[in-house]
Amino acid sequence: MTDPRILPLRRSLLAGLAAAALGAGRVARADDDHDHDLARRALEQGQVLPLRSVLDKLERELPGQVLKVEFERDDGRFVYKIRLLQPDGRLAGVKVDATDGRVLSIKRREHGKDGDAHPRR
Repeated sequence: MTDPRILPLRRSLLAGLAAAALGAGRVARADDDHDHDLARRALEQGQVLPLRSVLDKLERELPGQVLKVEFERDDGRFVYKIRLLQPDGRLAGVKVDATDGRVLSIKRREHGKDGDAHPRR
């Protein structure tokens, strides 16, 4: 049998955890909204290529399943940061110039360790 004094504490703890989880979700969505707004404005102004075009080009150069895409400004330029799962099972982090689709760098990770970074020009 449960001690009646514990029940209110458990409810308070669960309510606090739920509120914290909801608050964390709102922060993450706010950041995502900013990235989406930034990407949309840059695309509308003709400053960047559409993501689909970049992914099509990347697939020809570096096949793999796209796991994650981030859009941001990096040293004054727009970039897509793309995480791929390659056919051989390795993870690749690819930084692509969003204005022309050029691969700026590839970082491979295998067996839980960082792989070599291979800048491409």
